[in-house]
Amino acid sequence: MYKRAIERKILELSESYRCITLVGPRQSGKTTLSRTLFGGYEYFTFESPDVREMLDYDPRGFLANIKEDAIFDEVQKVPKLFSYLQEILDDKEDKRKF
Repeated sequence: MYKRAIERKILELSESYRCITLVGPRQSGKTTLSRTLFGGYEYFTFESPDVREMLDYDPRGFLANIKEDAIFDEVQKVPKLFSYLQEILDDKEDKRKF
């Protein structure tokens, strides 16, 4: 992986914010960067129809089963996730990061 100047800034932001979104063109290294910087986070890709189906069937249950911090890849494929995610992020007792 190429060393990116933005790595330090992303890590700084992750100390202040529980949710960070990386956007950019396809094949630019967003997934690799995320998985490298946050390697201990659980990883979900919404590229997979199975994962999208789980979210469609029971969004609250899907999110409740994520016990630790998580990376959501290809999240633009499941826009309804953002409303449920907002509830989690507004909950001061819930400390998970995304």
